[in-house]
Amino acid sequence: MNTSIRWGAFGSILLTVLLLANFTWVQAFHEEEYARNPLNSRNFIEAKKVERGQISAGGQILAQSTPVGDGFYERSYPNMPYSFAPVVGYLSDRYGVAGIESGFNADLNGESNAKGNRFLRTNQDGRVGDSVELTIDPKTQAAAYDQLESRGYEGAVVALRPSTGEVLAMASNPSYDPNSVANDATAEETWKQLNDAPGQPLLNHATQEQLPPGSIFKIITTAAGLKNGYTPDSPLTGESAITLPGTEVQLTNYGGNTCGGSTSTTLRTAFMLSCNTAFVQMSTELGDEPLREAATAFGVGQRYDLGLPNAAGSLGDLEDLAAVGMSAIGQRDVTMTAVQAAVMAATIANEGRRMEPHVVSRVVSPEMKTVRQIRPRQAAEAVTKEEAETITDLMYSSERNTYGYNGNGYASKTGTAEHGENLPPHTWYVAFDPDKDVAVAVVVKNGGGLGEGATGGQVSAPVGRNILAVAPAPKKDDKQDANPVGGAE
Repeated sequence: MNTSIRWGAFGSILLTVLLLANFTWVQAFHEEEYARNPLNSRNFIEAKKVERGQISAGGQILAQSTPVGDGFYERSYPNMPYSFAPVVGYLSDRYGVAGIESGFNADLNGESNAKGNRFLRTNQDGRVGDSVELTIDPKTQAAAYDQLESRGYEGAVVALRPSTGEVLAMASNPSYDPNSVANDATAEETWKQLNDAPGQPLLNHATQEQLPPGSIFKIITTAAGLKNGYTPDSPLTGESAITLPGTEVQLTNYGGNTCGGSTSTTLRTAFMLSCNTAFVQMSTELGDEPLREAATAFGVGQRYDLGLPNAAGSLGDLEDLAAVGMSAIGQRDVTMTAVQAAVMAATIANEGRRMEPHVVSRVVSPEMKTVRQIRPRQAAEAVTKEEAETITDLMYSSERNTYGYNGNGYASKTGTAEHGENLPPHTWYVAFDPDKDVAVAVVVKNGGGLGEGATGGQVSAPVGRNILAVAPAPKKDDKQDANPVGGAE
C-alpha cells in the first residue's frame, strides 16, 4: 500500500515538474512564436481595438483603419486594391494576415520602436500604430499591373532603382480585392473563390514563384566567362546543335538554326542572338565552380528582407558537365523569381554592385516623425565595373536585335524557358534604362496565350519597355549613397 502511494506521489511530482518546465519553455522562450503568430485569433481581436497605422505609397493611402463603434476599428484598402494586394496583403479575423500587413505588423500595431523593443503608443481612446510608407511609385505600379491584366497574362513585373534597391513596382497577376477578404460579411465566400481560382491569386508571383529563367540567365553565364578569361571576341561554336559532354543528348539553338548563319561565332554574337550552343561550350569549358560562384554573387539562392515572403531560387545540382551545360542557358533545375531577375539586371546597371531590394521606405509615428528609415544596402559586388560595362554593351546589342535601332537606350536580355513537354514556355525580359536609373524584370507564364512558339521578345519585352517608359527618374534630392553596413536606421 505504501509503495503504491509513494509511486503515485512520485508520478504526481514528476508530472508537475514537466508541466512547469513546459510552461517555462513556452512563456520564456517561445512567447513571440505563439503569442505573435499571425494565425493566433486572439491577435485579431486585439488588433480590432487598435487604430492601426496606414500603409501608403507616393501619397496614396493603400490601407487604413476606420472606427466602427465600441472601440473597434475596421481595416480597408481604399486605393488601387488589385494593383497592390500581393504587396500590401490583408488583415482578416478569419484568415489571418499577409503581405506588408504581416511583415510590419508590430509597427502597424504600435508595438515596436526603432530598436525592436515592444511598447504601446496610445491616444485618449486606445492604442495607435505607426504608419508604413512604401518605395513603390503608384503610377508605375498601376502601369505594371495593367500591362499584365489587360493582356490576360499570368505573371509578374518588378521595377527597381539599381543604385539603391528601391522597388518602384511589384505587380502580380492574377490578383484579388483585399477588402473582400478583410470584410467579415464576404470573407468566407471570397476565400473559397480565391483558393479555387486558377493561377493562385493569393500568391505574390513576383517574390514567391520560382520559375526557370531561360536565356536571361546567360547574363550570369557571361559574367562567369568574363571572370575566367573570356572576352566578347572569344571564338565559340555556332553550330545548330551540340552534344552534352558524357551523353548522346544534343542541345540545339532556337529553331534549330546556326548562330547567325555560321558554324563559328563569338561571345558577342552569341549573346546578341542568344545562341545556346555557344553558351554550352563556354560553360562546359569553365566547369561547375565558376558558374556557381557567379550565380551566388548575383543572388540566386538568396532570400531578401522585404517584409514579404520570398523564395530563394536555385542553381540546382551541377553533378557533371552535362548538367553545367543545360544550367548555363537557364534550364534544367535553375529557378529564379521576378525579384531576383530584376536584381540581376539592376546589378549590371549599378556597375556590378548588387543592392538589397526593399519595398518599405520608412516607418512613421502618428506625430509624423520618422521611427525607422530603410537605407540602401549593398549585398555584394557581383562583377567589376569593367565587366559590368562589357555586359551592358552586350545587352545593348541584344535590345537592338529584338527591337531595332530605335534609340530607346535600353540594355536588355530576353528569355524563353521550357518547363514541360508540349507546354507553352515561360517568357522573360530583363532590361534597364541607365538614364533613369531603372531596371525591370517581366515574366509571363505559359507563353501569354500565344502557344508553344511564344518568345520573350514577342510577349514580355513590350511589357518591360512600357514600364521603363513610365517609370520616373530619381529626383536629385532622392539619391542616396549605398550603405554596405546597415540597412534600417
